[in-house]
Amino acid sequence: MLIIQIKEGDNIEKALKKYKKKFEKTGVVKQLRERQKFTKPSVARRQEIIKAKYRQALQIGAIES
Repeated sequence: MLIIQIKEGDNIEKALKKYKKKFEKTGVVKQLRERQKFTKPSVARRQEIIKAKYRQALQIGAIES
């Protein structure tokens, strides 16, 4: 359960903004999307390796963003 502390005189928009930010940090939506379909561990590992190679190429300067 998320609890948002608001001060006297704060408007509802500010509290809602704090709630949304806190909710996003928990990662509930991201986890829900990941669980919608199963990916085999070998496929997940392959994707990690591809991402790592891409990041490394960006650092070296082989790929311009």
